[in-house]
Amino acid sequence: MAIALGAILGALSRYFLSAWVAQWGSQWAGPDLPLSTLLVNLTGCFGMGLLATLFGQRVLGHAPELQLMLTTGFLGSYTTFSSYELDLAGLADRRNLLADGLYWGASTLLGFGSLLLGVWVARAIAPPVTLD
Repeated sequence: MAIALGAILGALSRYFLSAWVAQWGSQWAGPDLPLSTLLVNLTGCFGMGLLATLFGQRVLGHAPELQLMLTTGFLGSYTTFSSYELDLAGLADRRNLLADGLYWGASTLLGFGSLLLGVWVARAIAPPVTLD
């Protein structure tokens, strides 16, 4: 229940922040830069680093439900990029630079490749409609 509540709040926060940034962000960043996604990912990474550290050091006590609500629920819904970055930091902290580099490279390159494959399959199933 805690994860679900956090997920609802995270998704709504992402939506409203993105809508707000879309109103003013394109004025100075231009329409091509996905500024709202960048802002969500960066604030999500900051939040994940902050909360994971504070919970890990027991500064926020030992409340597993609260930790799950805020990290897995809220930030997981707000942005999965923060979880990805936390995984990278964990590998780097363990000085596993080979695994860190492989995970980073595979996530970046294979993730983009998977996205392009999904676009290709979608277009093969349902070609884009042209308005002539």
